[in-house]
Amino acid sequence: MNIEYINPFIEASQTVLKQIAGIDAKMGKVYLKESPYKSNSIIIIVGLTGQIRGQAMFSMTMEVGLYIASSMMGGMPVAGLDEMSKSALSELTNMILGNTATILYNNGTPIDITPPTCLFGDNLQISNNKLKIVCIPLMLGDGKAFEIDLAFEE
Repeated sequence: MNIEYINPFIEASQTVLKQIAGIDAKMGKVYLKESPYKSNSIIIIVGLTGQIRGQAMFSMTMEVGLYIASSMMGGMPVAGLDEMSKSALSELTNMILGNTATILYNNGTPIDITPPTCLFGDNLQISNNKLKIVCIPLMLGDGKAFEIDLAFEE
């Protein structure tokens, strides 16, 4: 998988998290995942079309999802995953992918994105047998982290 396609996802994620939620995200060690794999209790999937086709999947624990949603709402406590916090997390991924699409376009790789799809629950399992899955962990501090899983064909 071309590193020139992966870096825009990292750059956009760090920029949007800082601007929208005031969270400094540090990149962890990027690695390949085998399909199928287990996911955390929140996963938000955005489809990619155009020169790159596939999916970007944002995976996080409930604790991390609530932390991000609370940070996006100016630190307002978020006790549970209600419609407002689900909407906030979906919009965050939408902004990250919108920024990613802009960076890729400026680098000569036009893509389009689909609206986010949110999945919530325990023991979620992702299977994508035909595509390689690159995992980009983002460390948010205090042991909090979430993953961006990229599965696409060039």
